Amino acid sequence: MVKSNVVSPVAISMPHRQQLLQVKTSGKSLSNITRKVQEAVAQSGINIGVCTVFLRHTSASLIIQENADPDVLADLETFLAKLIPEGPYYRHSTEGPDDMPAHIRTALTHTSEQIPVNSSRLVLGIWQGIYVWEHRQQGSVREVVIHVSGD
Repeated sequence: MVKSNVVSPVAISMPHRQQLLQVKTSGKSLSNITRKVQEAVAQSGINIGVCTVFLRHTSASLIIQENADPDVLADLETFLAKLIPEGPYYRHSTEGPDDMPAHIRTALTHTSEQIPVNSSRLVLGIWQGIYVWEHRQQGSVREVVIHVSGD
C-alpha cells in the first residue's frame, strides 16, 4: 500500500500587468519593439519575474534575433522567402497570393516569446532584440500584448 501526504494548495498572490502595444508595419519587414517592451516592463513595477510578449495575428510573427548587424535580418527574410514562396501553390488565396505563405511563415516561427525579468529589465543577451516580423506585402497595424508577472 502506498501512502501519500496530500498538502493543501496555498494561494500565492503574484502581481500581473498587461499592456497592449500597436505596431505599424510597412509590408514585409522586421520592426524592432525591444525598447517599447522594455518600457512596459519598467512601468509594470515588477522587479523579478517573466515577460510574455504575444502577437494577436496569424500572418505576422515575433522573433528574438540579433540586433547589431542588419544583414542577419535581411538573410532571414531571404531564407524564409525561398523556403515558402508566394504563388499559385495554395488553396487559401481569398486575401491574396501572399496570405497563405504568411500563415505558413507564422506557423514556422512564433506568435509569443517569454523573457526573464530581473531588476525591472528584460534579461536579453547583449545582441538580442525583439521583432515583429510582418509576412504580408502590405503593411498593417499589429497588436502585441505585453504581460509581465512576478514580484
